[in-house]
Amino acid sequence: MAAAVATATDARVRGAALGALVRNGTQVQARRAWTTAVRDTDPAVRRRAAELAPKLPAPAARPLITMLKDRDALVAESAAFGCGEILWDEQRRSRIVEGLTTAARHDNALVREAAVAALGSLGDPAGLSAILVACTDQPPVRRRAVLALAPFDGPAVDAALVAALGDSDWQTRQAAEDLGALDITAE
Repeated sequence: MAAAVATATDARVRGAALGALVRNGTQVQARRAWTTAVRDTDPAVRRRAAELAPKLPAPAARPLITMLKDRDALVAESAAFGCGEILWDEQRRSRIVEGLTTAARHDNALVREAAVAALGSLGDPAGLSAILVACTDQPPVRRRAVLALAPFDGPAVDAALVAALGDSDWQTRQAAEDLGALDITAE
């Protein structure tokens, strides 16, 4: 099974073998296969590796940060999602937040949306500025950015939530209401 991740000619087989090893293989087998898959030539295999990262014990930060810059937007989006699903130690979290902050400026809105969601999930103050910028992006990104403000507080957060109450997108307005923006305006 481990050999299939590296040598199978069909990318679907390589991705399936990776999934099987992460689910049923030893930690060493899963980690080796994952490390191989993140460098695969096929974006579907790299995307599968990004999706499986949260299931690995102590996943490596550096390959995920590299995948945040992948030329395939779906790989970068999956990597951003994976980054937000992992409980990072302090040192690796700071590198992940830096990578996600860069991804929040990606030219693809789906990647920006996933990066902002991951920054909100991590709740690290170093990611707040990227979330605040995303509050002025396209509607799906704005919606996600408003929700990503949940773990934060302070005047800039309050101002972004109040501004979101007047957003042209009803879901962005609803997210701001759900986070208590109406209470801020009543104060």
